[in-house]
Amino acid sequence: MTATDGALTALSQGWCALSLLHGRIEAHIERALQAGHGLSVREYSLLDVLSRQHNGPGGHLRMHQVADSVVLSQSATTRLVSRLEDRGLLSRYLCDTDRRGIYTDVSEAGLALLAAARPTNDSALREALDEAARKPELAPLVAAVENLQSAPDRG
Repeated sequence: MTATDGALTALSQGWCALSLLHGRIEAHIERALQAGHGLSVREYSLLDVLSRQHNGPGGHLRMHQVADSVVLSQSATTRLVSRLEDRGLLSRYLCDTDRRGIYTDVSEAGLALLAAARPTNDSALREALDEAARKPELAPLVAAVENLQSAPDRG
């Protein structure tokens, strides 16, 4: 085995550990959000992203920007938005300056549900990270995630 092979194996192992950590965290949060609020992780993420929009130039996201923000395909994002719109949590409307653009806003009911779900999300995230930190193969990744929170903004 060459040094390059060893580096790739280590990289692959690191990726597997990161993927495992992500999956465990997402599953833990999913269970908590579903049980407490009837929301999936993706629904919560979508409501959260859209709740951060504002009126004025650059204040609203187009559907492809929303899809990028929640790491879904544009078609999957559109279906998700439709489901949340059917539940009265979102509304869609045409952009005033570009009739091809469709904006999505969180309704008052959506904002209320998001506010109620945020502590559940945060608590489930903390629980999942604490549990993962007890696994030797995941502990370094948890530490890295926690260090990101305290790192100064490099922007």
